[in-house]
Amino acid sequence: MATDRVKIDQIAHVIMEGLQEYADLATDDLKKAVKKAGDEAKKDIQNNAPVKTGAYKKSWTVKTTKETSNAMEVVVHSRNRYQLAHLLEFGHAKRGGGRTRAFPHIAPAEQRAAELLEREVEAALK
Repeated sequence: MATDRVKIDQIAHVIMEGLQEYADLATDDLKKAVKKAGDEAKKDIQNNAPVKTGAYKKSWTVKTTKETSNAMEVVVHSRNRYQLAHLLEFGHAKRGGGRTRAFPHIAPAEQRAAELLEREVEAALK
């Protein structure tokens, strides 16, 4: 019982300790959510990417570009077929005239990953 009591001059310190503990737990959950959203975006792009030889589909990866004690950034990108990404996503002009068909597979994956991240963050912070 005596440990539950706090003197009035220590109350700010005890509150800050509680808030710091919550921030640490929330940061870990947020980093997990970011990593999960990046992995899901990669899988989604690979599942919906056009396949000719399969090399473009297999080239997608997730890379952690920045990680600090309270933040994390991941990038989903094509390792060695990055030149094709924009051309396949939006189509392009052909040499003899006309345009090729667009295969939108990156933008829908990005949208779904953003929605997943939002749901994961809301669930983690409840």
